[in-house]
Amino acid sequence: MNMKLKHLAWAFLALPLAYSCGQGGNKESKEETSKVVADTVKQCYTASFEGDSAILDLKVIDSVKVIGDLVIKYAEKPHNNGIVRGEFKGDTLYVDYSFKTGQNKQEFSNPLVFLKQGTNLKMGVGVIETSFGRSYFAKDKPINFERGKFDFVTTECK
Repeated sequence: MNMKLKHLAWAFLALPLAYSCGQGGNKESKEETSKVVADTVKQCYTASFEGDSAILDLKVIDSVKVIGDLVIKYAEKPHNNGIVRGEFKGDTLYVDYSFKTGQNKQEFSNPLVFLKQGTNLKMGVGVIETSFGRSYFAKDKPINFERGKFDFVTTECK
């Protein structure tokens, strides 16, 4: 009987410790959740070029990480519709664009780059390399923002 009392006593001593550890974790995750919400800014853009147009809706998290939607409507071919994910490095936004073309069920992925100019974004053109099934901009080749097809201007988010 004495052994059962010892185990019961240890259980009662451990209970407040377990409770306090559980409470601390909940508090921290609530703070992290509210921080993400507080540091997320929605930014929306439109662009057009020779009959083609694009709509870019972004969520910028902590002024660096980016996730959003990009739809490119071509005048002469099916439109692209997909998701961009990436981050700002200084005034340059690097993203991976995962998209589908028209009614095609196959998903494609391409890197895109934008230069922030004031409140606008200028799409750049560069040499793309592929390694292990992943495409990226060549590190030793410059990105040309003058030859980019789209100049995205800020617009009201819907």
